[in-house]
Amino acid sequence: MQNMDMIREHMPVIGSDGRQIGLVDHMEGQDRIKLTRDSSPDGQHHFIPCDWIDHIDAHVHLKVSCDEAQKRWQ
Repeated sequence: MQNMDMIREHMPVIGSDGRQIGLVDHMEGQDRIKLTRDSSPDGQHHFIPCDWIDHIDAHVHLKVSCDEAQKRWQ
């Protein structure tokens, strides 16, 4: 389990393929990351479930690719 307290506003969210999917807006509850509208290809907020997170350093790294995340995000 990752330490979600490490997630900060405007941290890049990176897919398992190394591509950036967006930037963190904020944590939505304890189990979802809300992405900024400005970093979204369609100008909408999207949510990434925390169980997709592989690890956190200066970025939030996902276990799924950017394309897979975009197909499944909320």
